[in-house]
Amino acid sequence: MPDPATYRPKPGQVPDSPGVYRFRDEHGRVIYVGKAKSLRSRLASYFQDLSALHPRTQQMVTTAASVEWTVVGTEVEALALEYSWIKEFDPRFNVKYRDDKSYPFLAVTLGEEFPRVQVMRGQKRPGTRYFGPYGHAWAIRETVDLLLRVFPVRTCSAGVFRRAKQAGRPCLLGYIDKCSAPCVGRISAEDHQALAEDFCDFMAGDVARFERRLQREMKQAAAELEFERAAKLRDDLGALARATEKNAVVLADGTDADVFALAGDDLEAAVQVFHVRGGRIRGQRGWVVEKVEDVGDAELVEHLLQQVYGDGGPGQVERESGGARRPERSVVATSPVPREVLVPVLPPDVEQVAAWLAGMRGAKVQIRVPQRGDKKTLAETVRRNAEQALALHRTKRAGDLTTRSQALQEIQEALGLDSAPLRIECYDISTTQGTHQVGSMVVFEDGLPRKTEYRHFVVRGEDGSGARDDTAAMHEVLSRRFRRYLAERDRSEEPDLGGYDTAEEALDASGPVSGPPARFAYPPQLVVVDGGPPQVAAAARALAELGVDDVALCGLAKRLEEVWLPGEEYPVILRRGSQGLYLLQRVRDEAHRFAIRHHRTRRSAGMTRSALDDVPGLGPTRAAALLDEFGSVAKIRRATADEIAAVKGIGPATARAVVDALAGNARGG
Repeated sequence: MPDPATYRPKPGQVPDSPGVYRFRDEHGRVIYVGKAKSLRSRLASYFQDLSALHPRTQQMVTTAASVEWTVVGTEVEALALEYSWIKEFDPRFNVKYRDDKSYPFLAVTLGEEFPRVQVMRGQKRPGTRYFGPYGHAWAIRETVDLLLRVFPVRTCSAGVFRRAKQAGRPCLLGYIDKCSAPCVGRISAEDHQALAEDFCDFMAGDVARFERRLQREMKQAAAELEFERAAKLRDDLGALARATEKNAVVLADGTDADVFALAGDDLEAAVQVFHVRGGRIRGQRGWVVEKVEDVGDAELVEHLLQQVYGDGGPGQVERESGGARRPERSVVATSPVPREVLVPVLPPDVEQVAAWLAGMRGAKVQIRVPQRGDKKTLAETVRRNAEQALALHRTKRAGDLTTRSQALQEIQEALGLDSAPLRIECYDISTTQGTHQVGSMVVFEDGLPRKTEYRHFVVRGEDGSGARDDTAAMHEVLSRRFRRYLAERDRSEEPDLGGYDTAEEALDASGPVSGPPARFAYPPQLVVVDGGPPQVAAAARALAELGVDDVALCGLAKRLEEVWLPGEEYPVILRRGSQGLYLLQRVRDEAHRFAIRHHRTRRSAGMTRSALDDVPGLGPTRAAALLDEFGSVAKIRRATADEIAAVKGIGPATARAVVDALAGNARGG
């Protein structure tokens, strides 16, 4: 593993100017590209003490073997160069947005002699106009089916068109007047091109012109007593109205804007964007990004705008100006950048990003966070869509039986287990400078969380003041959990709740003792601890001291996402993006979240700390039960052990511990 100190630039070697820098690995591959207002200060931040860096930044600088930079004139130039290099080198540590699905577009191939209307996905082609993206291909086909009554543009493939031309007979759509049948010469190439351009004008929002034209023709046909033609024109008007309803007006001022929203956690984020043109939602699209570097929402927004607009953008919606007719058989390559870009948070260098977008659009672009009114309401809608997209993404990965089975199989093979770990327990320690130490235990069965079996542990230590460090806390938590496992494995049908020793009583269960019994007699196939070799060694020592030898153990280190096994000199490396690693990460992060939440609760409750907190074996649940029964600590202090033991969930041993602890506090006071 390269040491960052071996390739750190010499003091004064890096200029104090705007620029773009690249980190390369030992094979010369670019692994990260970044920009900076000051190259000197930015690069210096990467070469500080590794413990002060974010875990993913630590991974990047220890993977890299060299760094190089390029000085530019302005921050806008730095932004443009950064985007170009990201596109060119595809660095593994830069944020990458990937589609949460393949979105279809309505495409009109104006570059062909006889333009065709069709559904297209993937990369944009020159000479083709695109509308969308749409959520589903059937939505495009419904719209096209309605509009073919008024704009009977060709929709057939090249092969069908060629065979119809050779046979001299049109296809079914030609017979039912939903195609102008250019294949058999019913319409000239020039007229068909104009028809296709009218179709594009309508899709671009020029609705009123065609409605007025059809109304005028319908009245004229009725005046000339051509009632069948008038009825057809009436139905055509209805078709246009139904097609228009699919794009409801959301902003009355005819806004052209892209509205972005983010929803995510420490590992992933979901992005949604609504494309609003002429006050109507013309398309919607989403991405899911894996956070492979230490970035906040502001940086994510900046990277997102770079990738969306840098090359025309995956969510492109072409703008039109009124109903102006373009020159024959030409395609106007209008910019996908709208007048407004509405974002959840402003990017760090908002002025430079706005200037960069304005340069591509050829006019001013406003980037802002909506604060009130209809745009704020629409932004909230987009945010809810992002939250739902992230939830759906997690559900698909976690809820798919095939995916879960694959993840468990990968873990089994990587760790050399005899069978797939159907029950996984993960443990984490949370503390602030040695105070309020808590441990968490989360349970995953068949790859899914079993939240009813989550547990908290209040770390007491040998003298009741807490463990000396995280490894000692991990040893205590694992010892208590598996001591309870051994006790419950052999307990009788009617357990004596008062018969446990002090360490067992110290278990801080998340539910009352009087409820359903905790299933600690059901052992896991795999124990995962949050940490590297020291934490794994502490957990292995706890299991060995209790004689537990039928439970597999591993640790997942955040820094490089390495899997450590007891006594092994080198870690197990799971392929990044594998289902097995994703499941281990999810289990580890859930344990971390659960520990942090309980730790914050205890820390915030420190202001109302009572003498009951010092009673060994008495957790918050049973302490609350005592306070509910007696009303105050003073009244509990005056109660006898038998009166305390009569409280539901309190056994004789715990009652005696309460009496002794409160008596000691009284003497000490």
